[in-house]
Amino acid sequence: MTTVNKEGKSISLPQKRYYRQRAHSNPIADHSFDYPAHPNEVNWVELYPNYDAYLPAKRVEFADIGCGYGGFLVMLGEMFPDRLAIGLEIRVKVSDYVIDRIKALRCQHVGRYTNIACIRTNAMKYLPNYFVKHQLDKMFFLYPDPHFKKAKHKWRIINQALLSEYAYVLKIGALVYTMTDVDDLHKWIVQHMAEHPLFVRLTPEEEASDPITPKLYESSEEGAKVVRNKGSHFLAIFRRM
Repeated sequence: MTTVNKEGKSISLPQKRYYRQRAHSNPIADHSFDYPAHPNEVNWVELYPNYDAYLPAKRVEFADIGCGYGGFLVMLGEMFPDRLAIGLEIRVKVSDYVIDRIKALRCQHVGRYTNIACIRTNAMKYLPNYFVKHQLDKMFFLYPDPHFKKAKHKWRIINQALLSEYAYVLKIGALVYTMTDVDDLHKWIVQHMAEHPLFVRLTPEEEASDPITPKLYESSEEGAKVVRNKGSHFLAIFRRM
């Protein structure tokens, strides 16, 4: 879709072929990141143009960890226009794509999509640098890298040490949504979440009644690919106790 702005310039959505990057990234490596020393130092106005105008004041409440090309993040912005959501992505070109996608959407639909943003960062290292204690209401881990080799399991985004950090930034009663097409990773996630004292899995009935659940299957680009390939989906949602 292409639109024309006030200056007469055409605005179109970015094309993925110019932002391609390998699917896997080593989260333990020393990537070059600019990150705040404290959440109070984050320039949220730079990410959300109406941030200072919200009355009462708002904070980011939804975090899409490893947001990929931003399909699910955009859906969140549409589904929850009054809530602020952010996508965190470690890959340079992929995060650039999402940032450019949001800019284009804002130009094409004036007044919309101002409630979503994306930053390039490593959520396994810097999450507490962006969010204060009990800030987030929902976290999403959709089709995370399975890191199949046993020696690389320590790179998996769900593990006991990181779960304590996630619990720190989540409100009491907040929800963690996980979806994967890898049965082994699903079992790993369920096991580690169940072993942590601050998380409990929702019942199948509770999962099914959540309005977000149907969106988890194909709102993201990775989820849509699984659907096209007739692959399996493994869902688990957990509540922060």
